[in-house]
Amino acid sequence: MKRVIGFHYTLTDKSGTVLDSSIGDEPLYFLENSQQIIPGLEKVIALMNTGDKKKIEVLAADAYGDVNPELVVKVKKTQFPPDAQLTVGDQFQVNNDQHSPVFTIMSIESDEVTVDGNHPMAGKDLFFDVEIIGMREATTEEMSHGHAHGAHGHGHH
Repeated sequence: MKRVIGFHYTLTDKSGTVLDSSIGDEPLYFLENSQQIIPGLEKVIALMNTGDKKKIEVLAADAYGDVNPELVVKVKKTQFPPDAQLTVGDQFQVNNDQHSPVFTIMSIESDEVTVDGNHPMAGKDLFFDVEIIGMREATTEEMSHGHAHGAHGHGHH
């Protein structure tokens, strides 16, 4: 039986800079073995119990992977819509498939744009400070939908 696990977290990089946190907000709930959180984090959380606190280091390979140089490409400006306002740092998807990579504009030359399809956290070791705040068995509906429906199983559809 899969579980729904809820936890609070603070995510930092190697230098201790906070990148993201759930503190002061709702905890994050996820359905086990559903690829909803990075594998290196889920492996450790799955062994914890409600009330446990732990600092977890997740190496890049078990997080968002290493940087793939093949995902950094130059494209002609003509491949963008003619009215597109291109700005370094902008992000976009090539199509509407939610699993297609998000590209970030890295640089803009006169007739070429360099884009990066790597996840912004690719190549980075991540440091989580987590506290497990709840665990329960997943409902049949959650298992068929492939995701948690909140702390107490309330639907959102």
